[in-house]
Amino acid sequence: MPISQLEISNKGKVIDLRSDTVTLPDVHMRQAMFDAEVGDDGYGEDPTVNLLEEKTSNLFEKEAALFLPSGLMGNLIAMMVHSNQRGSEVIVGHKSHILLWEQGGASQIAGLQLREVKNLVDGTLDMTDLRGKLRPECPDPHEPFTSLVCIENTHNYCGGSALPIEWIDKLGKFLKERNIPLHLDGARVFNAAVSLGVPVSRIVKHCDSVTFCLSKGLGAPIGSVLVGSNTFIEKARRVRKVLGGAMRQAGIVAAAGVYALDNCVERLADDHSNVKKIAHAIQQTGSPFVTVNPNSLDTNILLVNITSPNFDAKDFASELFKVDTDAHDTILNKIRSTTVRISQINDTAVRIVLHKNITQNDVALVIEKIKYVIGMIEPVDNHNSSV
Repeated sequence: MPISQLEISNKGKVIDLRSDTVTLPDVHMRQAMFDAEVGDDGYGEDPTVNLLEEKTSNLFEKEAALFLPSGLMGNLIAMMVHSNQRGSEVIVGHKSHILLWEQGGASQIAGLQLREVKNLVDGTLDMTDLRGKLRPECPDPHEPFTSLVCIENTHNYCGGSALPIEWIDKLGKFLKERNIPLHLDGARVFNAAVSLGVPVSRIVKHCDSVTFCLSKGLGAPIGSVLVGSNTFIEKARRVRKVLGGAMRQAGIVAAAGVYALDNCVERLADDHSNVKKIAHAIQQTGSPFVTVNPNSLDTNILLVNITSPNFDAKDFASELFKVDTDAHDTILNKIRSTTVRISQINDTAVRIVLHKNITQNDVALVIEKIKYVIGMIEPVDNHNSSV
């Protein structure tokens, strides 16, 4: 959208791009929640929860599913169920959410050890590294057992990349030959399915279990689902209880999940398109200090690299968040007074996540605010005082 066409009302607008977890249920989803038929899920008697679990297992072409409060709980339960004894070892990528952002739950609660394997830039695992770190099927008494391998799709810290299906197929078959199960942390697996143009069941064909979030791009207010075999889910239901995750009249929130699966999957393509617009706008500035990887624009996550010696990622996020209304030009004032919230990854990178609450006008405002902030960086570093 050209700058001249930007709407200039509602000065002081806040555009939140920290995560797709900030989405709010729309009126139709709220109505579905209001109308939900409920019962006691502790007895398996909540019809809406049962509907969500049945719908999910059918979509994934797995035997059963379990509604959970969070994806973090889903990953932890999967690790606990797949690992037959405490002290087992779970293989994860070195940039994985399970390793970096789940508080070491595998060791803290489950008595499991996480072993890192290098993630490649596309989110896949380095197979040479993986082969070297798998324990023998009958390990030496000094060694732990390799109980599970976990992968992530889409991969958050690899820029929302959608893992190649062929690679997942090969990995699944490779592990099956060694009697090691494969778990998919699929928090945003529907984004991967939309990006690749395939049913979600195709992606998870060789995965023994999958966790996905209803509360991210799909826009539900709460909840994740764990999917697997009947035996696996039966054990998972028991573990959910001891972790405090058993729910009662949960159909109220399960209804939002049912609505999301029926109505909010295909629209994920809009978020992917909006990421590309922002990325291309950053590229077009030609800034040597603020860059993106054009080969990693699969879904709704954009990683932006900040390499200025005088302006780091924290400064970039702070300036996007800052409100400045000193400009006399009306449109410039609108841009400078727009608050854009993003996440700082480290000193040299920030993350931008598009979601269902972001309009095309929001995207245009974000682009102009980013360009404005980039314009603040280059004159200092280029020793050029002009704006």
